[in-house]
Amino acid sequence: MLDFYLINDNQTKPSYPEQANLKFVGALDEKTFGNLLDKKVIDSRFDYYSDFRLGISMVEQLLDTISKRKINSDIDIQPFVLMLNLAFKNNSGLIAYAD
Repeated sequence: MLDFYLINDNQTKPSYPEQANLKFVGALDEKTFGNLLDKKVIDSRFDYYSDFRLGISMVEQLLDTISKRKINSDIDIQPFVLMLNLAFKNNSGLIAYAD
């Protein structure tokens, strides 16, 4: 699973989420992540097996793109949109940890 946590843009990346008491907001399995790549929701520079980070500006951009493409109701996109919305509401970015 790829676990997502809220993280402020100015916060340094902790080695593991528990180290910084990051708030868990959801997870994606490998198949769903691959579908998001295929649907060009997630950029191909992000890898399921590597940790990565999405700053607040990227969160806003992804929400805007998903909204403009009218794909919010897509079964693969729904859990990702929930995580993005939580980040946006908390004025935060997201960090993903591959486990």
